[in-house]
Amino acid sequence: MDDSPSVILRRLVNGYQVSQAIHVAATLGVADRLADGPRTSDELAAAVGAHAPTLYRLLRALAAVGVLHEEDGRRFALTPVGECLRSDADEPVGGWAAMIGRPYVWQAWGALLHSVRTGESAFEHVHGVDPWTYRTRDPDEGAIFDRGMADLTRRSHPTTLAAVDFSRFGTVVDVGGGNGALLVALLRAHAEMRGVLLDLPHAVAVAERAIDAAGLSERCRTVAGSFFDAVPEGGDAYVLRAILHDWDDDKATAILTSVRRAVAPEATLVVIERDLGPANETPETKFSDLNMLAIPGGRERTIDEYGALLAAAGFRLVESRPAGFGLSVMVATPA
Repeated sequence: MDDSPSVILRRLVNGYQVSQAIHVAATLGVADRLADGPRTSDELAAAVGAHAPTLYRLLRALAAVGVLHEEDGRRFALTPVGECLRSDADEPVGGWAAMIGRPYVWQAWGALLHSVRTGESAFEHVHGVDPWTYRTRDPDEGAIFDRGMADLTRRSHPTTLAAVDFSRFGTVVDVGGGNGALLVALLRAHAEMRGVLLDLPHAVAVAERAIDAAGLSERCRTVAGSFFDAVPEGGDAYVLRAILHDWDDDKATAILTSVRRAVAPEATLVVIERDLGPANETPETKFSDLNMLAIPGGRERTIDEYGALLAAAGFRLVESRPAGFGLSVMVATPA
């Protein structure tokens, strides 16, 4: 492979083509159709409702970048990378791939220049509302987003749960718990634990279905509301997973201050976020930072920066440790 500077740069410039091709395959559900073994492009086209000659062109491109493997007779199989697009994958990415290629997300990233020039959310510049309001108004987009978030949460469950000894907590409050994936995993892992999930009404409705489907309704209650206004009291531990990075420093501090009002002196706060990392490293997190800028108007941070936010809200950062997939778990107590 030619690795001259211009070739490397061109490959990076054209990265959007790969992401969009994966998005299309994820939206069509190609990986699930290959779960039982290789199939021809014509068979796949009939199964997913696509134009057969054109689907072949998509599949051979994905095979060229290692997502699929092309065999004789236009037959395709999943590679280990492609397996992650399956809906039942141990480390699922398909929901995320289906979400990031949606037109409304694409359009916001297309206005990244506006964000860089102004420091403002490109999403609000393009769509006139914040992403939460946008998805509330469009339930179909909200469902696609929820699946993407569920994939990210489920992928990191084992390493996240292993990073903290949750067995010592009788009641865990999941602040901004979304679809309930993390809280369901915690309650399944700890039979004596009880849970409380706080989120906006539309998210709570989704979480309640997931909690009920898991048979955990008797051990878990939901609260519809905003974490800016109030957080349920009575928890032994409070969890904020991928919440603070959605917001600028002032609003992130406001969220933490709201949590601080609810926690008892002996309670524990667990913050799960990405560590921005040192210069010239962790590209996934640094591009996630740009995503936070373009979409919700937030930012990724270093551990020290999270420590400063916690201190400003009346917490003391006790420890932080890596939790896999670029995430870090920070444990804090009331100062």
